[in-house]
Order: sequence, then structure tokens, then C-alpha cells
Amino acid sequence: MENKIKVTLVRSPFTGTKKQQAVVYALGLHKIRQFKIHEANPCIMGMIAKVSHLVKVENV
Repeated sequence: MENKIKVTLVRSPFTGTKKQQAVVYALGLHKIRQFKIHEANPCIMGMIAKVSHLVKVENV
């Protein structure tokens, strides 16, 4: 069973590039302080690494 992580949007995606905005929306985040629970797999972790300055990550 994989670990779950809580990803919270803490900064506006418009401060980043178009690709970073697309990654934020692909994570399911649209509003600041909105969060989603994801499985901690390599794909999701790579997406988080691209927008680490915009999101906060916590283990669940």
C-alpha cells in the first residue's frame, strides 16, 4: 500500500510559467488553500517537484 500525501496550493499559479500552471491544474488545484489527496507515486512526486514553490506537501 502506497503512502498518501496532501498537496495544498499556497501561491498563485500565475506567478509561474504556462507549464507550471498546467501542472497545478493537473494536480486538481484551482484555488489558493485548496488541497487534494494523492498517492505518493513517482509521477505525482515529479509534478510536485516542478511546482514545489507553489504548493505545500504533507504526509497523510
